[in-house]
Amino acid sequence: MFDSHIATLLDVAVALVNELTDGARRGKAYVAPRGTDLPDAVLVALPSGSLSREEVGQGPAEFLARTAGQLRDVFSAVDGGDIDAAAATLNTLLRTTGARPQLDRVPGEPWQVHFHGTEDSLAIGWSAGCATALALALGSDLAGRLGICRAPKCDRVYVDASRNAAKQFCSPACQSRVKAAAHRARRAAST
Repeated sequence: MFDSHIATLLDVAVALVNELTDGARRGKAYVAPRGTDLPDAVLVALPSGSLSREEVGQGPAEFLARTAGQLRDVFSAVDGGDIDAAAATLNTLLRTTGARPQLDRVPGEPWQVHFHGTEDSLAIGWSAGCATALALALGSDLAGRLGICRAPKCDRVYVDASRNAAKQFCSPACQSRVKAAAHRARRAAST
């Protein structure tokens, strides 16, 4: 469905939205980290071990938090069936980051298409890559794979990589919460 680089960028896009935007998570209100806590939240969202806190810094963390807000708008538009709005948001992000493809070679691997921004900074690079990955999903028949959790009091996002495109929840925890609530409701109705 997605090659490994695109899958990684989609995972990072989801993690940025889920870590850096306010909303609800697993039945509780979620307030995204701000201020000096923001770089640590970015480290949680990026692939593990790829950077240190010092490499992230406050400025790049704030840039990625703004990007996360735009990425959330894309997921929300797709969830609401407004693909035109999702495309407009992505096009703006692609333009502002100067997203461009480039062939890169990872040691021991074949050449791979990666996406860079106008500058190879942390914030621009990840923003350009995530926007491009979402654009590839949106511009194909995979737009329906972008989702927002269906569990009550949860608005975290996900990319459905299942074979049957049946994912409805951001996590197994939310799926379990919904199943347990349905089970309790059935038991209460039968007594």
